[in-house]
Amino acid sequence: MTAALYVGCAGWSLPREQWSAFEGEGTHLQRYASRLKAVEINSSFYRPHLPKTYQRWAQSVPATFRFSVKVPKRITHELRLQHCETALDEFLQQCLQLGETLGCLLVQLPPSLRYEPTVAATFFRALRQRYEGVVVLEPRHASWLEAEALLQDLHIGRVAADPPVIDTGEAPGGWQGVRYWRLHGSPRIYHSAYGPERLRAYLQQLRASVEEGICTWCIFDNTASGHALADALYLLDLHLQHFQA
Repeated sequence: MTAALYVGCAGWSLPREQWSAFEGEGTHLQRYASRLKAVEINSSFYRPHLPKTYQRWAQSVPATFRFSVKVPKRITHELRLQHCETALDEFLQQCLQLGETLGCLLVQLPPSLRYEPTVAATFFRALRQRYEGVVVLEPRHASWLEAEALLQDLHIGRVAADPPVIDTGEAPGGWQGVRYWRLHGSPRIYHSAYGPERLRAYLQQLRASVEEGICTWCIFDNTASGHALADALYLLDLHLQHFQA
C-alpha cells in the first residue's frame, strides 16, 4: 500500500446529528464513504460474515476506500493464536472478498495473553503464508514489547493506542512500513471526545508519518457516546485545510 492517510471510525454508523455532513442517498456505508476513506470492521471479531457480504461492502465504496478488518476473537481470544490454521483459512476466505478495498488486518490480543516466542512466530508465519497485505497488532500485555524483532521480520506494525495499556503503547512500533493509531477515547475509554487541541496534535504526528512515505491509519473507536465520527471529520477537515491554505 502506498503512503496515504486513512482516517475513519470503528464501524460506519451515522449518528443522526451528523447526517447533514453526508450525502442523503444510499446505505449508511455508502454515505459514510462519501466523506471518509477508511473504516474498521469490528463486527468480524464477534461473528463471521458471508463472502457475499464482504463483496457487497466492497461494491458500495469508491475504489480508493479501504477497510481494516478485525481478526475474529475465535483466533485471538479463544484459541489464543494456537492451532488456528482452519479458523484463519475460514476468516480469510470471507474477508478477502473485499478485494483491493481490503487495506489491513487488525489483530487485537486479550490483556491476559503473554508473548510466547514460539506461539507468536508460528501464528504470524501461518498468517503471512496466507496473506501478504498490511497487518497490525494491538497487544495488551507488556511482554509483547519483546516481539519487536519478529514483527519487523514479518512486516507487522504494532498499533499506537490511546489510552495506552503498555509502556510506549502510545507510539507505533514493530515494522515501520505501516503506522496505525487506534483512538479509543480518554480519559473515559470509548466515550470521551478528543477535542480540537488533541486532534491537532495527532494530526501533526499523522502528517509526519505520511511525509516519511509511510501508510498511515487513524481509527476513532470512541463510539459509545457518538464522538468518533465528529472527531474523524474534524481531523480530516483540518488535514484538507492544510493543503488548501
